[in-house]
Amino acid sequence: MAQVYRSGRLYGTGRPARTTPHEVRTRTFAPRWRGVDPDQVRQFQAQVADELADLHRQVRELAQENDRIKQALRDWQTLHARECRAANSGHW
Repeated sequence: MAQVYRSGRLYGTGRPARTTPHEVRTRTFAPRWRGVDPDQVRQFQAQVADELADLHRQVRELAQENDRIKQALRDWQTLHARECRAANSGHW
């Protein structure tokens, strides 16, 4: 997991620390009298970990797409600003 301060926030960000799929898969619980079926718990942990891994992948892909779109917008704005300056460079 990423480095986390005691506040539960990711180091260098204001966001809460994310639970990783590995943490879900390896989490253990104290045994209790008449507890739950360990196989069912492990099956559920695997399901949640798989969903979490998929969500983390989607977030990464969307962040990359967002960066590409922002760069394309900056490029267009730069080009458009040059065109506007060239058209308005004459004297009235």
